[in-house]
Amino acid sequence: MPLPEGFLEELKQRSDITEIASTYINLKRRGRNMVGLCPFHGEKTPSFNIYTENGSFYCFGCGVGGDVITFIMKAENLDYIDAVKFLAQRAGMNMPEDSYDDSMSQLRKRIFEANREAARFYFKTLCSPAGAEGLAYLRGRALSDSTIRRFGLGFADSERHSLCNHLKSLGFKNTEIVAANLAYQNSYGISDRFNNRVMFPIIDLRGNVIAFGGRIMTDEKPKYLNTSDTPVFKKSSNLFSLNNAKDSGEKSLILCEGYMDVIAVNQAGFKNAVATLGTALTPEQALLMKRYADEVIICYDSDEAGQKATARAISLLRNAGVLVRVITIPEGKDPDEFLRNRGESGHDAFKNVIEGSGNDVDYRISKLKNSYDLEQTDSRVAFLNEVVKILATLDNSIEQDIYISKISKEMSVTPDALRQQIKKISQRNRYERRRTEFREIQKNLNGRNDKVNTDRFSKPRVTSAEEALISYLVKNPDKLNFILSQVDADKFQSEFNRKLFLYFSERIKNGCDPLASVSGDFTQEETAKIFRLANSHTTKFATEETVMEYITVLNDEFVKLKTKDIANASMDDINEQLRRLRNSHS
Repeated sequence: MPLPEGFLEELKQRSDITEIASTYINLKRRGRNMVGLCPFHGEKTPSFNIYTENGSFYCFGCGVGGDVITFIMKAENLDYIDAVKFLAQRAGMNMPEDSYDDSMSQLRKRIFEANREAARFYFKTLCSPAGAEGLAYLRGRALSDSTIRRFGLGFADSERHSLCNHLKSLGFKNTEIVAANLAYQNSYGISDRFNNRVMFPIIDLRGNVIAFGGRIMTDEKPKYLNTSDTPVFKKSSNLFSLNNAKDSGEKSLILCEGYMDVIAVNQAGFKNAVATLGTALTPEQALLMKRYADEVIICYDSDEAGQKATARAISLLRNAGVLVRVITIPEGKDPDEFLRNRGESGHDAFKNVIEGSGNDVDYRISKLKNSYDLEQTDSRVAFLNEVVKILATLDNSIEQDIYISKISKEMSVTPDALRQQIKKISQRNRYERRRTEFREIQKNLNGRNDKVNTDRFSKPRVTSAEEALISYLVKNPDKLNFILSQVDADKFQSEFNRKLFLYFSERIKNGCDPLASVSGDFTQEETAKIFRLANSHTTKFATEETVMEYITVLNDEFVKLKTKDIANASMDDINEQLRRLRNSHS
């Protein structure tokens, strides 16, 4: 059963979307609405809008939208019921008892419980004779017992059913164990996903074990095996050890490549280290780091793969709006090896590396210097052309001016020459960025990318009229009878819009707020579409006469559609079409 209407309405009244969104992003007032940089994708021009009149939001850049429940679902990676529980707890409200379908919420709860028991099982195995090999490996990596306990490290033995049998003895069903990706299904039943690996629990910001990474101790591939995405885990939106880093008291994060690097850096006294989860850094992870830090210090390996990953991370983090610094580990070592080689002096040595690191601009310019023979004129010109491309990406004019002064002295060129080139490139970059953002917004608006309403791009006239009519109905539910007297759902040529018209009509007939349950009754993509639609056409509908223009479009287009089939129609069908045509213009 759905949640009670009264409960949802009160929940939204107590959960001001502007107040809640402000804890994730900075907002500025624009007329009656609030705008800011979208928390769900990187952008430089604000396209995230909050509509204070109905407590909803929509981003014209990435097409995400909904109400305050949808916002929490996206921001906290929760399903619908868990997002409602999150807001209810915040508002001091009790959830209704046994009046809603919380099957997904219950599955998520069971996955959390299974993961917690799995973490305990792996840790217990590590501390037993069966885990001797794993414990020896971790101690060989210079990890102390207290570090092993603090990170909850464990060991998956070589047996194929150890964890499955343990979880089943605790009452977990096969479907729950598979849903947690702790096992895989085969013709004989289920088998453990992880075998003969050192285990790294991945813990979210609420202290839940949401996934695992497992490292093989031989040269077999893959070296690391990670939990696939599950109902409680999305690897592109989480970070290893962020739960520790957020409580470190630091305003910076140290971004490492792998789990062992994070643990080694943490053991050396730097609690603000994090890592991605078996994938390259994603825009979602960059935005997540921005929530908890003003600065990110990239600490990747110095090999070719690490340098490529660093270049990608710089771009994503800059786009997310955080300051970026880059650590270069001496002797080409990774952080784990560097710290192990220095033993008790590791903390001071790593602190010196951090303090001696430059920002991402210094790093990129330094790499360029190593790529050119600066004694040759052609190479000097090529070097300077690449440098101005870097400086043209800087938004801070003071920062830009400092580098112009520094480079002009080093390379014996005038500051004005550099400024002129930077100005040209900056203008071109701004133009390209705005054109790209404009294209994306246009695609979202004209329906070319519309995966929810696939009829919108091919039938723009009638679908626009349908959407305008639905928007009017949502804002003016008292006009339902008038609209129904002029048009019915059969006239809607878009299947999705017909579905919406029937949905809102039924809710209004039953005395319900049209939008109150949208986020629970539709997918996130559909919800975004509905709230964009509901917040459009805000000034066009002052009279019923204006609405009639859109109803006329629906009736006319319906007749046109039917007359296309006239060649194959019976005489009775033809007479009916003629009757409709006469009536539509009478």
